Amino acid sequence: MSKVYRPTTKKFIEYCRGLIKDMKDAGTYKAERIITSPQSSLITANNKKVLNFCANNYLGFSDNKKLIEAAKKSLDKYGYGLSSVRFICGTQDIHKKLEKIITEYFKMEDTILYSSCFDANGGVFEGILGQDDAIVSDELNHASIIDGIRLSKPKKLKYKHMDMGDLDKCLSECKDTKFKLIVSDGVFSMDGDIAPLPKIVELAHKHDAMIFLDESHATGIFGKTGRGIPEYYNLEHEIDIINSTLGKSLGGATGGFTTGPREIIDILRNKGRPYLFSNSLAPSIVSGSIECFELLKDPSHLKRLQANTAKFRTRMGKAGFKILGNKDCAIVPVLLGDAKLATNMANEMLKEGIYVIGFSFPVVPKGQARIRVQLSAGHTLDQVDKCVDAFIKVGKNLGVIN
Repeated sequence: MSKVYRPTTKKFIEYCRGLIKDMKDAGTYKAERIITSPQSSLITANNKKVLNFCANNYLGFSDNKKLIEAAKKSLDKYGYGLSSVRFICGTQDIHKKLEKIITEYFKMEDTILYSSCFDANGGVFEGILGQDDAIVSDELNHASIIDGIRLSKPKKLKYKHMDMGDLDKCLSECKDTKFKLIVSDGVFSMDGDIAPLPKIVELAHKHDAMIFLDESHATGIFGKTGRGIPEYYNLEHEIDIINSTLGKSLGGATGGFTTGPREIIDILRNKGRPYLFSNSLAPSIVSGSIECFELLKDPSHLKRLQANTAKFRTRMGKAGFKILGNKDCAIVPVLLGDAKLATNMANEMLKEGIYVIGFSFPVVPKGQARIRVQLSAGHTLDQVDKCVDAFIKVGKNLGVIN
């Protein structure tokens, strides 16, 4: 049923229709596919069984029976939700237990939970830094980091992506500020590359700066025991603040956190706006996340992910595709350039039974459209082969490879 709008509203609706048409014409319009099954390596999407290669489900925990059972039991014991923020009447013993587990996992002093890592990134900078301080941020950091920095008062500088010479220059430009914070993703989700942490640490020492890492795409999947990029480089003791999520490798539901020095976490509990003004994380999510950290003690998940990643990257490279990112990264962007081509290729891949998504502006820069493939420990090596085979078939049909 069409609604009757006032003249001004009608004019604005027509303007919105024009924007939508422009997005569709450019191939950047994002249509949602409907999934009618649990998240897994094999899902039902648009009434068809397909292999999913675009989820953040790196360890395959999203449909893990132990996590589901822990969440079910929590519903009976702790209820559906808390209808409150943490400092009023929204803190249960399981919230404190999860925070303690995360703290010990990352070898920090304390942890604060949020509804999402987007909220964690939205509150941390404004909560702890002031106008006499400086934030120096990688230009390709996640949108939530960018938004969080915008909300804060410090001097703001951006350095070219992973360009340590430019980071050095930016830090020199803010030498007279009270405190300096270097801000970087650990793993950059659209490019599959890894922050050059050894050099960042070196520059932090040189310029007397602190280091913040967003480990959302690294937690559980990098380092010998999955503790992320700091463990990957054996630099765990050098990182001041880590933000990450429960919504990717750690069960795939929702929730985020900041872990770091006790005093910083204490300030965030008292000043962090997303923490003070958002409902507590649901008990079932908390209990499932607690169980998830038990699963992380089993190294077999990480080993399967590494094997799947190595096979996919090797075969795609040999086939002639231009793939981006670090060789150890389960995020494998297949660079195509043209937005319409990326969308068309993703649609053709779905016909072959492979669920992937084309990414284009504004998610990635113009002219750098891609399909971002994400491997999971839940995939079998045979499923990885089927994905590559489909890429080769579709890639040849569309002229992407010879």
